[in-house]
Amino acid sequence: MLTLVVGLLYLVSGRTVRSQEATGSRFVCNAIPPGAEPGCGYGPTGNRVQSSSPVEDELRNTIIQLRETILQQKETIVSQQGTIKELNSKLARCEAAADESPQGKSRGQGSRRKEYGKNTMGDLPRDPGETIDQLGKTMQSLKGRLENLEQSLRLPSTNVSAGGVSALTPLPLELRELLRQRLGALETQLLRKVADLEEEKSQLYNDTAAHRQRTESALNSLLERITELEKNNNAFKSPEDFKVSLPLRTNYLYGRIKKSLPEMYAFTVCMWLKSGASPGIGTPFSYGVPGQANEIVLIEWGNNPIELLVNDKVAQLPLSVSDGRWHHICITWTTRDGFWEAYQDGERLGTGDNLAPWHPIKPGGVIILGQEQDVVGGRFDATQAFVGELSQFNMWDRVLRPVDIMGLANCSAYMPGNVVPWIDANVEVFGGASKTALEICEDRAFDS
Repeated sequence: MLTLVVGLLYLVSGRTVRSQEATGSRFVCNAIPPGAEPGCGYGPTGNRVQSSSPVEDELRNTIIQLRETILQQKETIVSQQGTIKELNSKLARCEAAADESPQGKSRGQGSRRKEYGKNTMGDLPRDPGETIDQLGKTMQSLKGRLENLEQSLRLPSTNVSAGGVSALTPLPLELRELLRQRLGALETQLLRKVADLEEEKSQLYNDTAAHRQRTESALNSLLERITELEKNNNAFKSPEDFKVSLPLRTNYLYGRIKKSLPEMYAFTVCMWLKSGASPGIGTPFSYGVPGQANEIVLIEWGNNPIELLVNDKVAQLPLSVSDGRWHHICITWTTRDGFWEAYQDGERLGTGDNLAPWHPIKPGGVIILGQEQDVVGGRFDATQAFVGELSQFNMWDRVLRPVDIMGLANCSAYMPGNVVPWIDANVEVFGGASKTALEICEDRAFDS
């Protein structure tokens, strides 16, 4: 009986289980892991059950691409923010340098134009022209760097879409506008700096020109006053008792004889001179006419002997007067055979001929004391200038006798030149040359 009951129960249980499997009414429930989406099923092992729906796959890929796009945009923004900070720091340093410079401190905070215009780009050359050139180069360099930066930031970043095609991601409008403003501000600052330096250069040039003009005016007034005092000088005992002093070897110290020469066929020129210059005493006197600056010249240049030039023809004279003492010299010349004589301290030391024979001395020229003329009355050469003192420059239109020359040399006779006499009113000095009182015979005796 018991065996029969057990068999019946077993039969009923087996049918019930098969009927449930056949109808599909069996359910299996599993726990959802933390963070999982409620709508997604998980298998008995805890793995997510993947859906094979095409719509769900497309949505999942779109979400992944959007996440990558956001990360790339974030990295780009961070990089651009770093660049902006760097530009801000550079501009801040420029502004700080302008505020700390002496020009900025002295002019205060009231004028932004002056602050931008003084030393905002570091140490600059002192010369305005070099400063403007350097600022121009600096402006071009900074402008180029900012333009390159803006261009590099304008380059589009790419994202790969679901279909593999790159998509453009433009920069934010605010960032582009900020870069443009910074570039414009820097360019304005540099242009103001250049304008200020141009103004400063012009002002400096005007100040220099005005100072030069004032200096020249003062010097001219002083020279006019000295000349006036020299003209009104009544210290000379007699009109011929004076000397001309030429202390420096320059091209602007000289004396000038106011009288000119007539046409002459012979001449005698005598003078007292004192010089210790070396090498060469220079040019005691020269006579130039239009077309011939070397009509008559007496010169000792360098280590050469004293030379007499007539119509630019040369004769060397055996004279030696560079010992720092007073010496009396006379030179005679005649157009007949070009004969000449040279006297020193009353003694004839040399003669010669064939010096510009049959050449008449031309009239209407200029006699200069202390300089050799390259053109009539000017273009002096400092290396040929006379250094020393001159007195008693007289000129005759004839050849003096040796006895007359001896009388002049030993102060036993006074005979002024009939063409050029040595008198105060006939001699003027220029460039710092001076006329002072002198009694030549007394001074020569004291010198001896």
